[in-house]
Amino acid sequence: MDKKLVVSSSPHIRTIDSVQSVMTDVLIALFPAALMAVLLFGYKALLTMLISVVTAMVVEALWLRKRDLFSDGSAAVTGLLFAMVLPPAPPWWLVVIGAASSIIIGKQVYGGIGYNIFNPALVGRAIVVMSWGTRMVGPIWPQPQPFAFTTDISAVTMATALAGQQEALSYSYANYFIGTIPGCLGETSALALLLGGAWLYYKGHIDWRIPGGFIGTVFLFGLLFGGGFYGGSFGTGLFHVLAGGVMIGAIYMATDMVTTPVTTTGKLIFGIGCGLITMLIRLWGSMPEGVTFAILIMNGLTPIIDNFTIPQQFGGVKKSA
Repeated sequence: MDKKLVVSSSPHIRTIDSVQSVMTDVLIALFPAALMAVLLFGYKALLTMLISVVTAMVVEALWLRKRDLFSDGSAAVTGLLFAMVLPPAPPWWLVVIGAASSIIIGKQVYGGIGYNIFNPALVGRAIVVMSWGTRMVGPIWPQPQPFAFTTDISAVTMATALAGQQEALSYSYANYFIGTIPGCLGETSALALLLGGAWLYYKGHIDWRIPGGFIGTVFLFGLLFGGGFYGGSFGTGLFHVLAGGVMIGAIYMATDMVTTPVTTTGKLIFGIGCGLITMLIRLWGSMPEGVTFAILIMNGLTPIIDNFTIPQQFGGVKKSA
């Protein structure tokens, strides 16, 4: 008898993707933004990314008592994402503390990959922002100097475009799209982020509902309540999409498979919620940017969103009254 009945536990339909293959694809997707960061901010940007990635991998290996630093690749992704939301030339110790916090507090205390409630990289960023805010906000952002690899980028610093209308109007749409504006390493170039996002979408790792809901809500709020200071209502809505961390947050942070809803309706609600909280903080809050805390808040609401958006089951037995 050639054919045998094989009995096994669920799931019975498996994907060919492994955790390592998914993380490798994310690293590939982040490469354009990382390359653009080096081209705009020089060797200090590369040094910041290397410190963050190495710290994340070493801390996770020590925590899990493994010799394989890369392992499933999730620590490398966390380290690179954390570096992407840092200034181009922060103190090395801030990078180390933030990357280690991302792994330990944002990930491992919950049981490791697949069990964390919040996006680990954003947990690390929230910790350094709340602890050393003067090194993360204000006029401390180096002016981009494309291809000036040997130039000290710390020599000329200024505030980001979200600091005020005067700063926002200092740059054109082309500056925002290409990335020749002051800001975090991975948030300035919308072009590089969209290229990486297209790769993740092609590979089936992200769903359009979260970034679509996020970006659409930010644009709509900017259009309706932004004041029209950037070339009219439409231009102001577009400004809020391109400036700050909306693009990297919507494409890479809010789409984290572990910390976001699994239902299709839930994904859309999650994205809209991220955009709504981001704009509430930007327009009426005390901070110029709200992407980090918007995503973390919605991460905490993910179980509730999933619970209320579970599809109706058919064919079951109705409970008696």
